[in-house]
Amino acid sequence: MAITDQVPALLVLEDGRSFRGVSFGARGEAFGEAVFSTGMSGYQETLTDPSYHRQVVVATAPHIGNTGWNDEDNESKRVWVAGYVVRDLSRMPSNWRSKRSLDDELRAQGVVGVAEVDTRALTRHLRERGAMRCGVSTETLDPAALLERVLQQPPMAGSNLVADVTAPAEEVVAPSGPKRLVVAALDLGVKDNSPASMAARGMEVHVLPASSGIEDIRRLRPDGVFFSNGPGDPATADDEVALLRAVLDEGLPFFGICFGNQLFGRALGFGTYKLKFGHRGINQPVMDLGTRRVEITAQNHGFAVDAPLEGDVATPWGRARVSHVCLNDQVVEGLELVGGDGRLLGFSVQYHPEASAGPHDSAHLFDRFADMMEGARPARAGREGQASESPALARGGEA
Repeated sequence: MAITDQVPALLVLEDGRSFRGVSFGARGEAFGEAVFSTGMSGYQETLTDPSYHRQVVVATAPHIGNTGWNDEDNESKRVWVAGYVVRDLSRMPSNWRSKRSLDDELRAQGVVGVAEVDTRALTRHLRERGAMRCGVSTETLDPAALLERVLQQPPMAGSNLVADVTAPAEEVVAPSGPKRLVVAALDLGVKDNSPASMAARGMEVHVLPASSGIEDIRRLRPDGVFFSNGPGDPATADDEVALLRAVLDEGLPFFGICFGNQLFGRALGFGTYKLKFGHRGINQPVMDLGTRRVEITAQNHGFAVDAPLEGDVATPWGRARVSHVCLNDQVVEGLELVGGDGRLLGFSVQYHPEASAGPHDSAHLFDRFADMMEGARPARAGREGQASESPALARGGEA
């Protein structure tokens, strides 16, 4: 591709390696953690995923921008990546839904892009050395000077970023068709397609700010609780872990995705750790250890749960176990909590079953969430002294 004005741009990694390219999108400087994403499509969903907050994303697919930018595929209200690095930027979009180019959208949102970079060499470097801090600039073109700025940036490990991305107030996503269930969804950086996927299954989804407490959840009298994906280090999310433990104390069915999976792990007593370069893309193979079925999944995470791959672990609420693993590296990809009566109390996955630009192998997990909530109604009604009336009917909703 040829960028007409050929404004030079520089990328510098914290270990001193630098890459030169040309500017697209906004001009200026940006800093974050350099990570790579292996998806060959779906760059719009990647760029608007809040989980990429404070990260400079490197696209491993060589040709980016060919489908332009439309107004339907955003996963949030804005672009969240700190910067975007590509090899070949499309000269013009070619898609019937495109409203403008990727270049135009990044410029409008003030996001710095760098093109004509040897992204293969950059990706190999990050795989060998690990994800690391970096800076991209059209203003500082001296690598030593930009490196000095990079080394002043905070690392991703130890960063609590949830408050940056969560909703400022409660939002309600209405169900498609008759209301079957009510879900309290904690927004840790939720992608729009998560509540949309639940709404498509008859769930009324109340998206709550991450600062919400157990009383905010009780007020809704939900059938279940959902914790979303999100950015940052799960080891810093103590308040959210305490809330999740309170949810389990209430006996509410739980489902978590990505960051929600990591917090579920912490709530159950497991630790978390930072992966060398993470899993980011739409081609990650995961095995369900119960069914031995393999799903191709969309993922975006740099941290993982540290839990034994075999056997059950006793918790105050029941038996916890690893339910899914990544076939590339045996990283934990899912957890489940089972009560003494064998009933599923909660589950989580590290990947994204709602991924609209990726595979749909895992969309059935939203059905599993619905089944778990409906199966829990008699037990919850009995505990509340309302054995003859379901929580949904007590609210005046549909059974």
